[in-house]
Amino acid sequence: MTNTALETPLLDGITDISRLRDLDDKLLPQLAEELRMEMIDAVSKTGGHLGAGLGVVELTIAIHNVFNTPHDRLIWDVGHQCYPHKILTGRRDRIRTLRQESGLSGFTKRDESEFDPFGAAHSSTSISSGLGMVEAARLQNIDRHVISVIGDGAMSAGMAYEALNNAGALDARQIVILNDNDMSIAPPTGAMSAYLARLASGSTYIGFRDFGKKLTAYLGRRVDRAITRAVEHARGYVTGGTLFEELGFYHIGPIDGHDLPTLLAVLRNVRDNMNGPVLIHCVTQKGKGYAPAEQAADKYHGVAKFDVITGAQAKPKPNAPAYTRVFGESLVQEGREDDRIVAVTAAMPSGTGIDIFDKEFPDRTYDVGIAEQHAVTFAAGMAADGMKPFAAIYSTFLQRAYDQVVHDVAIQRLPVRFPIDRAGFVGADGATHAGAFDVAYLSCLPGFVVMAAADEAELKQMVRPAAAYDDGPIAFRYPRGEGVGVEMPERGQILDIGKGRIVREGSKIALLSLGTRLADAITAAEELDSYGLPTTVADARFAKPLDRELVRRLAREHEMLITIEEGSVGGFGSHVLQFLAEEGLLDGGLKVRALVMPDIFMDQAKPERMYELAGLDKAGIVRTALSVFGIEKARTADLRA
Repeated sequence: MTNTALETPLLDGITDISRLRDLDDKLLPQLAEELRMEMIDAVSKTGGHLGAGLGVVELTIAIHNVFNTPHDRLIWDVGHQCYPHKILTGRRDRIRTLRQESGLSGFTKRDESEFDPFGAAHSSTSISSGLGMVEAARLQNIDRHVISVIGDGAMSAGMAYEALNNAGALDARQIVILNDNDMSIAPPTGAMSAYLARLASGSTYIGFRDFGKKLTAYLGRRVDRAITRAVEHARGYVTGGTLFEELGFYHIGPIDGHDLPTLLAVLRNVRDNMNGPVLIHCVTQKGKGYAPAEQAADKYHGVAKFDVITGAQAKPKPNAPAYTRVFGESLVQEGREDDRIVAVTAAMPSGTGIDIFDKEFPDRTYDVGIAEQHAVTFAAGMAADGMKPFAAIYSTFLQRAYDQVVHDVAIQRLPVRFPIDRAGFVGADGATHAGAFDVAYLSCLPGFVVMAAADEAELKQMVRPAAAYDDGPIAFRYPRGEGVGVEMPERGQILDIGKGRIVREGSKIALLSLGTRLADAITAAEELDSYGLPTTVADARFAKPLDRELVRRLAREHEMLITIEEGSVGGFGSHVLQFLAEEGLLDGGLKVRALVMPDIFMDQAKPERMYELAGLDKAGIVRTALSVFGIEKARTADLRA
């Protein structure tokens, strides 16, 4: 099918990917504009990652036009930019369910489409996974191209260079496209750059290069290598030698990522003429084609629902300050009192609140890029020499630096402070960004202090003792979003390490909450009272060290103890049960239940819905308590059944 009427909509005709390949090249710019408008309209209704996708519209079209996807593997690093890809690959009819319950994921996902060969939501994995697919194809004698698209930001992670090094050593048949959407490496140089990119990827140069290699094979490996290097060195005078070439990649670019004729020509030349590792440096504009995004500082990286005409985003008025802001402002207060306090973030200054500290203390703030491993050991080095580093990293991203947490921090008992944002369910970002495991993976480490704030006031109370604590590593966790609306102190107090508190008194049931489930525990206790089950509520505050005195009291003075946490099995509840067993407190018939996040990777939904499904809301707590006493209460959903 070749459409020749420019007035006729093209996107409606892309019912499968073969229709895209049938289009005349001259029609692809029109398709790009339609695809861009479709994406803007969809994201305006769902919210999501807008700017990155707008920047790769032409690149997405070009890759699917040139390569035989899904047989050829296309891997999008992180996945922030995959919305145009989803629209073109059979998911247009569901694109307005993005990031909604039972809808499309905001990232690539293997069980969503055969066009998503590798799921991603953390950065810098595309080259490694792509190289694995290259070798899988080679070992199975499958003729297949593998294309890994990675952003310039994701190239700040060491994992990307580890993969490049390995691919170069293997002389793997891998295509890496560096999507430089910040012009952070080098800008394109206009028509001459596009011409050189075509020339360097064309059959004439490649043929000359391969002919030289075959000829010199008769003269020995050393001579072959010397002549090949001479050819590459000569090309470097024209196109510029790069680190990528030193790693064994044939480097093309930079090229204009919005120039479809150039993109198509280069990709076709690479497809037809190259058998080793190739890196195409493609410069794009984040937010391309939508003026509000182009003009915004963050290029509309992540947006709420918005008005397409004005670009104005929906901003519901919060009832309380955001936890992230509370942390950032509290850290500033402590920073004024102690000039040894420094802040470290791994490419998430605004997401962690470190940007607030940076405004007042820029010389004491470090954004190390997407390099969580380095961030942790960097902070450990500062702690070893007398500074007080706060390494603010999301729960899900701190997983990437676990060896450094164990080896470089915990074993050496270095006082690195870990503010852990995005604890618990995170809503639309789903399983990949949920903070499910940090309590379990930190509280098992000897000498670690692990705190969890019940509300925004308690979060503020935890920053000061973290700053004052010098006996080893200390972490405190808090969720995404707004607090619960409690009165805020002027400045945090020094908490007693390992001490919780009783919030309300009862006599039959004890609810021991760690983190922000406390508000639901209190309302659940009020309802349980109405069933004739007087209920105590305690705020544990610390997963480690455990407040043994408090746990003993709750176990001895109540018939039932329920622990509640926004974390996986193996966390706070497991530590409480271990202690109860050691103390013999289970021998007298104490009924114990541990409420945790279910043992599944839960897909995206509104956070309150996710807590409902997990049985961690007020209704779930009440239902658990009543069931133990033989009182039935209907449940709308039970993922653990």
